[in-house]
Amino acid sequence: MRNKYIEAFEAGQISAKNIPDFRAGDTLKVAVKIIEGDKQRVQNFEGICIARRGTGTGETFIVRKIGANGVGVERIFPIFSDSIEEIVVLRRGIVRRSKLFYLRDRRGKAAKIKELRK
Repeated sequence: MRNKYIEAFEAGQISAKNIPDFRAGDTLKVAVKIIEGDKQRVQNFEGICIARRGTGTGETFIVRKIGANGVGVERIFPIFSDSIEEIVVLRRGIVRRSKLFYLRDRRGKAAKIKELRK
């Protein structure tokens, strides 16, 4: 029950972006534009997608990686954000859930996800 003008605008926004097909359990490399003062650069954030939520232009996904000293770092990205340069799927994972929040409690090999072989 959404306004048809809003739907038309969102359809235009969605068609402009080239988003690869990915889901929870996949290892992603997200190239994010970072603006510092008047300079702009691209920084990669590489980790496991642990969740996708939402629909349309409001859709988001959470990527988790293990940072320095074994500290887990999670970032939530809007899929159709202008700050996202590109999304690359590095590995496809075999998982049986759509939300992998249990990985937050796992360490080392227990946090591994099997790779989908083609």
